[in-house]
Amino acid sequence: MSAATGTRRRVRVIGIGMGPQHLTPEAVAALASVEVVIAFEKGTHDPLLAVRRAICAEHGVPLVLVPDAERDRREGHDEASYAAAVAAWHAARVERWHRALAAHPGDVGLLVWGDPGFYDSTLRLLDALGERVPLEVEVVPGISSLSLLAARHRLVLHDVARPLHVTTARRLPEAIVQGQRNVVVMLNRRIELAGLGVDDWSIWWAANLGAPGEQAVRGRVVDVLGRVAAARERAAEVDGWVMDLYLLRAPA
Repeated sequence: MSAATGTRRRVRVIGIGMGPQHLTPEAVAALASVEVVIAFEKGTHDPLLAVRRAICAEHGVPLVLVPDAERDRREGHDEASYAAAVAAWHAARVERWHRALAAHPGDVGLLVWGDPGFYDSTLRLLDALGERVPLEVEVVPGISSLSLLAARHRLVLHDVARPLHVTTARRLPEAIVQGQRNVVVMLNRRIELAGLGVDDWSIWWAANLGAPGEQAVRGRVVDVLGRVAAARERAAEVDGWVMDLYLLRAPA
């Protein structure tokens, strides 16, 4: 395994898609180059951590667990309080990573669901950590949930010469008001489309892509929301968790 360059700690941020079946040859090589993988432990039963364990065991890399910081997930946050809650959570995570790096010398790997470039804060946290510890950060891309969504539904995410808007469930109403007509929505705690004027839009939805509990539903919003809710429950029953996303498209 290669040592860190100079006094800099080398950190490899490795996109793992939805698990071992999505590891690219580049990701496998990156795993072989690190001394340890560090992962946050969110509780006694964390099925997503189990996937990281399986990857590390398969590739012979020790896994170091760091207790995750608590995040304020109360309902009713406005934009300012939501941003403050996330900032506090991130700061606590950076502090825990700092201690973990001090305790485990050598090159370190961080396994990121999907691709590190889509709605993941790992690189932002490493920017903050880099203000304390000189780091050499390398990023290995992974198969994103956007790519998997398009593949499962056999569709192109945008019409010819038309844009694709990617946002979160929290900001979907804002996107609709802005006039977005082709929207991928991520980070859903629940599916809330009532009152947005999208009943006649088309939806391509999927959950837990690549996992045993994978589900997919497509159709007109008003016709399939019940099926989406039922499929969401099935995914949770099988896997113990739900990660879903969907494409919303206005009628032509």
